[in-house]
Amino acid sequence: MANADIFLMERDHRRRVKDTLTRYGVTVGGIGVLFALLLIFFYLLYVITPVFSRAEVSSKSTFSLAFDNQPAAVGLDEYGDLAYRFSEDGEFSVIRFEGDAGKVIHQEMLAENVSSFSRAISSSGWYAYGLTTGDIAIFKPEFSLSYPGNQRLVNVSLRKGMTAESLRLDPEGQAIQQLAISFGDKKAVFVGQTDDKRVVAMQLSQENTLMNGESQWQRHLFSLPKAPKEITDWVITPDGQFLYLLSHSDLYVVRIEEYQFVVRDIIDVSEGKSNHQAVDLELLAGAHSLLITHQDNRISQWFDVMKDGKRVLQRVRDVELSNQNVVSVIPEYYRKGFFTLYENGQLDGFYTTSENQLFSRSLTEKMPSIAAISPRADQLLLISGDEWQRFDVKNEHPEITFSSLWQQVWYEGYPEPQYVWQSTAASDDFEPKLSLVPIVFGTLKAAAYALFFAVPIAVAGAIYTAYFMSSTMRQYVKPTIEIMEALPTVILGFLAGLWLAPIVEQYLPAIFSMVLIMPVAVLLMGLLWQRLPDALLYRLPNGWHPLLLIPVVLLVGYLSFVFSGRVEEWFFDGDVRLFLTENGIGFDQRNSLVVGIAMGFAVVPTIFSIAEDAIFSVPRHLSDGSLALGATQWQTLTKVVLLTASPGIFSAIMMGLGRAVGETMIVLMATGNTPILDWNIFEGLRSLSANIAVEMPESEVGSSHYRVLFLAAFVLFVVTFLFNTLAEYVRQRLRDKYSSL
Repeated sequence: MANADIFLMERDHRRRVKDTLTRYGVTVGGIGVLFALLLIFFYLLYVITPVFSRAEVSSKSTFSLAFDNQPAAVGLDEYGDLAYRFSEDGEFSVIRFEGDAGKVIHQEMLAENVSSFSRAISSSGWYAYGLTTGDIAIFKPEFSLSYPGNQRLVNVSLRKGMTAESLRLDPEGQAIQQLAISFGDKKAVFVGQTDDKRVVAMQLSQENTLMNGESQWQRHLFSLPKAPKEITDWVITPDGQFLYLLSHSDLYVVRIEEYQFVVRDIIDVSEGKSNHQAVDLELLAGAHSLLITHQDNRISQWFDVMKDGKRVLQRVRDVELSNQNVVSVIPEYYRKGFFTLYENGQLDGFYTTSENQLFSRSLTEKMPSIAAISPRADQLLLISGDEWQRFDVKNEHPEITFSSLWQQVWYEGYPEPQYVWQSTAASDDFEPKLSLVPIVFGTLKAAAYALFFAVPIAVAGAIYTAYFMSSTMRQYVKPTIEIMEALPTVILGFLAGLWLAPIVEQYLPAIFSMVLIMPVAVLLMGLLWQRLPDALLYRLPNGWHPLLLIPVVLLVGYLSFVFSGRVEEWFFDGDVRLFLTENGIGFDQRNSLVVGIAMGFAVVPTIFSIAEDAIFSVPRHLSDGSLALGATQWQTLTKVVLLTASPGIFSAIMMGLGRAVGETMIVLMATGNTPILDWNIFEGLRSLSANIAVEMPESEVGSSHYRVLFLAAFVLFVVTFLFNTLAEYVRQRLRDKYSSL
């Protein structure tokens, strides 16, 4: 007896130790999971937060540097180590910044008898003087890097002209009173107004000679005979195709083709309002948009859109300025932002497509004369008389706002505001379009079509397997379906994209024929079975009836594919794709139908397994009691079993939804990854997870694109969390409601 007591005490002690270790292990594991989720959540916020930070301008240095002439233009190198200055009388100076001071390291006179000055779009870097002799002199500062003693040193050289010969713009030799220039890859255009108000032009084209294959600049002169006498301002696009000429409030849209001017449109940009007169023109980065400064304290943006089959210059948006008396409008080199400098020394920053005012700050108490932004838009130079001020600009993600992510945006070249995701393009003038709406829509669309396919099959299969099927057959069917969940989704996506998609395209009538005919065939088979003699009915054991449906399903599927061509000829004139296209329904081979079938196949095991367990776990005494009271099996199923199992069935569906929302490889491989807003089942889509998988490897770390992809991951995280929370809430309500059964 004593030995038995000792044995029991040792066994209880070991059990107590195991229970304690298990309890602590489960607790630590649960806390670890919660900690990991919180870590993911806060890391995503850490990466995303800088996207929504406001721009900052901070003073870097202030020094005095005197010149005897007035500045015509100033500029900075890419790193903000050097500045250059063109004066109104033709002098060129280079200033090197040394700590909090600046030193002139080079100075030369470029031209005499200067009558006008012009600069091309900032990214080209070209400047020109118009002379009283009718000639023009063109220049371009060029920078190079060296590292003497492992120290970065920026050097500047001045490229003078494009040809060895002088450029005579006006053959009559009159002074060029106003000048506009543009430079493309192999073409340059110069337009000037002379003393007698004639508008003359020159085009330089780089052409290869037939003799030695060397390129030479060919010169062509032409004029604008019907030009307005008073020109307020004008600009030429870098490709040399358009001249925008402002005369008071009349904007002339002039096309340059075959060495002549063709006036395409004349637009009253004041819109008939006397206080809305236009005073200045600037080209936004990329030269697809025109910024017009008006007298009534606003700037309007214009660009070409397609209307009735032709291009029309359209006012797209207005920017309200915070002050009067604009000194200059300074577009950024490569982004769609610009700065406005006012007479009172205030500087405002704007970004056009996001319609965002980045900052507004007073930089100087003196009246500014000129300002410049660096090519990287991270350095600002402000000159007020002899005072030079340098500023650091922190403005990394101006294109990202709530409106650009979740609202329609009117992008350059688009006929109207739209939701667009297009992060990259071949052109350097491209502006990233990062609306999350199309890819969130694609995620929900893929999940919806997958559930349309999976839920009826999985839930109906779970009901029959758990309630009607024989235990012997259930031992084979349930594990077989559950093992389908182990199939890698990359294999399913591969098969869907390369095997299933062509079959669906070729036999599309057969797919829809099966959807319509299969339920009817099953019902007819059931009706036929009920009308057979009892001697035949009882030969098949109860619960083995699914075996009868296998040949029916196979026969219907086979006949649907055999007669697919006939159906296509009878109802769709022999070409179902052409029929859909003619009726305004687009068709892509890799479409939402393929995704729904493939992803539904992946989701079915999840929903089936959980739902079948929930139905099978309903206490036997509930169904037995219902049957004993005279209810039929169908009444017992619908009124007792399904109500009791409804929390589990709902959880199964929500688990399937979560699986579909987070699915990556099937959506990635079975669709065209087209981020469009269209419920059409024959069109493609792009989901959040697939978008992250495709674009994350090519995104630059820390860029707006990179951080928006993390934002997409955060949205996916939140959506999944909300779905799971809703599922748990509904499941608990259902459990409380039917727990008394």
